[in-house]
Amino acid sequence: MVNALLDIVHRNRAGESIAIPSVCTAHPGVLCIVLKFAAAENQPVVIEATSNQVNQEGGYTGMTPSQFVAFVSRLALNAGADPTAIIFGGDHLGPQAWRNLPAEEAMAKADVMIREYVKAGFCKIHLDCSEGCAGEPTQVDEQTAAQRAARLMSVALSVSENPEGLTFVIGTEVPPPGGAKVDSHGDIAATTPESAASTLQAHESAFLDAGLGDVRALVSGLVVQPGVEFGPMTVYHLPLERSFDLRSVMMRWPNLALEAHSTDYQKPAAYPRLAELGFAYQKVGPALTFAWRQAVYALDQMLSFRDGSAPIVSPVMERIMLKDRGAWQSHYHGDPDAQFAQRHLALADRIRYYWPHPDAQAAVSALLAALESRDLSRALVEQFFPTPTINRAELGRALNAATLIAANVEQSLKPYFFTTERRATPAQERSE
Repeated sequence: MVNALLDIVHRNRAGESIAIPSVCTAHPGVLCIVLKFAAAENQPVVIEATSNQVNQEGGYTGMTPSQFVAFVSRLALNAGADPTAIIFGGDHLGPQAWRNLPAEEAMAKADVMIREYVKAGFCKIHLDCSEGCAGEPTQVDEQTAAQRAARLMSVALSVSENPEGLTFVIGTEVPPPGGAKVDSHGDIAATTPESAASTLQAHESAFLDAGLGDVRALVSGLVVQPGVEFGPMTVYHLPLERSFDLRSVMMRWPNLALEAHSTDYQKPAAYPRLAELGFAYQKVGPALTFAWRQAVYALDQMLSFRDGSAPIVSPVMERIMLKDRGAWQSHYHGDPDAQFAQRHLALADRIRYYWPHPDAQAAVSALLAALESRDLSRALVEQFFPTPTINRAELGRALNAATLIAANVEQSLKPYFFTTERRATPAQERSE
């Protein structure tokens, strides 16, 4: 699996506009769509889990690393994809899930987590120890973060039966306290070459101090900010003409490329442009669950219009989110109307944390069951879904609720599966 990643990294380093999407979600419906789509495209994809999502204590999904691998592998079989072709990645692996504890206690738990991830078969390991623990600043200094990352790398290498079968990602795109900074043009400020070089130097020194020797070849990703971000209701798009000299920095290490987080909702031209800039790893997550929710809500409204009935899903989701505010309240602000809109429609898609609720699952199942017995004419569907989604849903498939949901997610996923031959130039993209 690492060889597949390194092949893409090396081709990117050689100047080819190529990247691999890293999908971070635990939503079973979305994962099935992603795995099936990647198999149909005959292209690799990384499926990632975060330390808060999946850890030895279950995380918020209730799954350990080995359970997550088994879960995704079962979904692959159901989707007709090859589970042995899945590349598993661990995202933001560090003490974050236990940051309310003193640093040493949190790091001891992170040690256990790294062992479990490696033993479960995760091969792409993002070492991120940037967040402070109890009594520490929100973000620790670069040297402390690098020293803790070196400690976790040592743990990973010691437990792996094949250390060369691991590849590591370092750095973080987490903005400083107060939020991401924008420049004079209103764009997100990108990481500077000086900052990226400092991160590499701090980690190289920490690796040597930890007795790991020269392990630069084991690191294939450096997380930096290219100038893309999204908030609850706002997308900061990549300035397509932006050029910054991070490729020269990444070329200092033999297998290194750049990794971009928060690439959700970008215009299609952004992804090949990011690849040109050195971003061989491109992360996506909320945009896919947003597209899934968008399709479900459209189907809910369509059924309501057709039958003259009340919506099935959205009232249930509102009740669940008002009863349990933990996943959204600190993220959404404004008056009651603004918060209502954000709960259901925000790009941050905090609603994704509520779909596993039994009442939510029952509501979605009831909606899909009701639609099975209804005639979904194209004329009706066109009132609620955009034409490109409908056209994709009809590609070798019947037009029904399941294919419309899949097509809507695929429309958000497809731009990540570009190739050099198929890409449009930025000028062409802007003219469309």
